[in-house]
Amino acid sequence: MEDEIVNKVANSVLEVFDLEDYYPRGIRAQIDISKWLLEGFLLREKDFRAELKNQDWSQYQDQYVAIHCSTDAIVPAWASILVAIQLAPFAKKIINGTIEDLDASLYEELLPKIDYSVYENKPVIIKGCSRKPVPMRAYVLAAHYLQPFARSIMYGEACSAVPLYKASKKG
Repeated sequence: MEDEIVNKVANSVLEVFDLEDYYPRGIRAQIDISKWLLEGFLLREKDFRAELKNQDWSQYQDQYVAIHCSTDAIVPAWASILVAIQLAPFAKKIINGTIEDLDASLYEELLPKIDYSVYENKPVIIKGCSRKPVPMRAYVLAAHYLQPFARSIMYGEACSAVPLYKASKKG
């Protein structure tokens, strides 16, 4: 008689919360202000404005855009704002920061809109491995929103999950 292999994970009540399922579709772009600075460090206003004026901003149509400076230049705040104003007619979303900051910002907008009541009193695993660049801030936020509902929260994969939270028994 053969022993039947049973997939305990598939038969469990464990709910998987996969942040990758919520990853906003769309092209991400990063604009590095340093390319418009003298030697990557010095902003000359007249030259900077001329460079922005000659830029084809339509290439960022319907994209998510992060504006940053890759050098240690001290860039006045208005420089990023001016770039954002140029992008505004084209981009879906504009932030000051890196692509990771951009993705975190997108998750910060969408995670509060999810109905977490479906996880009421259930063990939940926040899936850890993803093929998309899910930022750590998104995992922290997901745990924050799941905690009031979930009976327990784990992180990782079902076969090797790390326990993070267990609701206290009431009564």
